[in-house]
Amino acid sequence: MELKNWILLTALAAVWGSAFMFIKVAAPEFGPILLVALRLLLAGCLFLPFLIQKKYLVHLKSHFPGILVLAIFNNALPFTMFSYASLGSTSNMLAILNGSTAFITMIIAYFWLNEGISFKKIGGLILGFGGILVLVNPSNGSITLTSSIFALTGACCYSISGTYIQKYQQDSKKFVLIGWSMLVGGILIAPLALFNLPTELPSTNSILALFWLGIISTGLAYLGYVRLIENIGAVRTSTVTYMLPVFGIIWGAIFLDEKITTTILVGFIFVMIGVYFANSKVKAK
Repeated sequence: MELKNWILLTALAAVWGSAFMFIKVAAPEFGPILLVALRLLLAGCLFLPFLIQKKYLVHLKSHFPGILVLAIFNNALPFTMFSYASLGSTSNMLAILNGSTAFITMIIAYFWLNEGISFKKIGGLILGFGGILVLVNPSNGSITLTSSIFALTGACCYSISGTYIQKYQQDSKKFVLIGWSMLVGGILIAPLALFNLPTELPSTNSILALFWLGIISTGLAYLGYVRLIENIGAVRTSTVTYMLPVFGIIWGAIFLDEKITTTILVGFIFVMIGVYFANSKVKAK
């Protein structure tokens, strides 16, 4: 892989890893639903000047079913789940639990895509869920049980959308799917946001966090994501999963003064080993 692609991959992991920190900052003041609506609308507006170009606009009608699925399961629902989870969790815990997407995908792909599961993948599944049990146990003061459920639900949504793309949208224009799904996701959740407005104007830090989430972590990052898929393929691009929790832990420790406890470290190691084995290749059944 060329150096420029390594740089882009690492930058993508660093930016996505920072999202959990900014969610932690902005969600309490904006409220989870309004934060997600504004985040998606900002990101969608960033894509819009490209999407209305004729070469992309002609695909809107044919891609709309896929756009709607991704708008819900890749954007509106998981973003909302992680925003709610942030109210009772440190940002590093959110990043680690997000890493469980890989082996949850393995389970869904087994039933939905008829993909085989090797002993190595089964080992990864056991290790990964062992790590989750370590992280969500009541003695871990870094996250509540409710927030754990929200975060894992969000990870499940990402797994569903990823498997859906692999099964039904492999030959689709990914730029069209991803770009429109953000805008549609924001539009879908906007009516709910109107009933969940904050009682006070959010602080400057929260507003800046929103703009980072919408423009950088979602908008520009997904532009980079599409570029990477075009350059190195979806499989290699998916390795960002390994690096994202690492950056989530680093940013939380540096900027939010979040402690990296033994429980978090052990859970993180188990989850990452599980992710590694869960991503092992195996021939289809």
